[in-house]
Amino acid sequence: MLPIKKIVCSTDFSDAGFPGVAAAAELARHLDATLILVHVVSPVPPPMSVAPDQVPFMAAAFDVNLYEDELVKHYQHQLEELVKEKLGGVKTCCPTVRIGLAADEIVKVAHDEKADLIVIATHGRTGWRHMVFGSVAERVTRTAQRPVLVVPSVGKQD
Repeated sequence: MLPIKKIVCSTDFSDAGFPGVAAAAELARHLDATLILVHVVSPVPPPMSVAPDQVPFMAAAFDVNLYEDELVKHYQHQLEELVKEKLGGVKTCCPTVRIGLAADEIVKVAHDEKADLIVIATHGRTGWRHMVFGSVAERVTRTAQRPVLVVPSVGKQD
């Protein structure tokens, strides 16, 4: 596991998720490691599941790929702003946006980048919220084939 030279950290830009980003940045500074900051955009479902000759005009005019490209550009900019404003002192930071299921994409980025550590915040949901929303942190921990540091959120989200 040591030395840690690459750290993958995910963010959803929420207040509850920021402690994970802060912890990853602090580790990257102390260990002189590269921080790969990841945001995952959920895939946009196609407008309708009907035969092409039955698709209404508005659905036919909506370009899912173009919309997803715009989302990626937007969140790439957001990540770059986050790096500039809050992650000073990190020697190398690589903001990355992916489209897919959050846990799966975080694990893929860590694998592709040969990361030594994944840092992820948990929102601390319990009860029905945990059942409905699931836990990205839990799934990453179960499926990643590398160490995962789970950082609790500041306040419980129950």
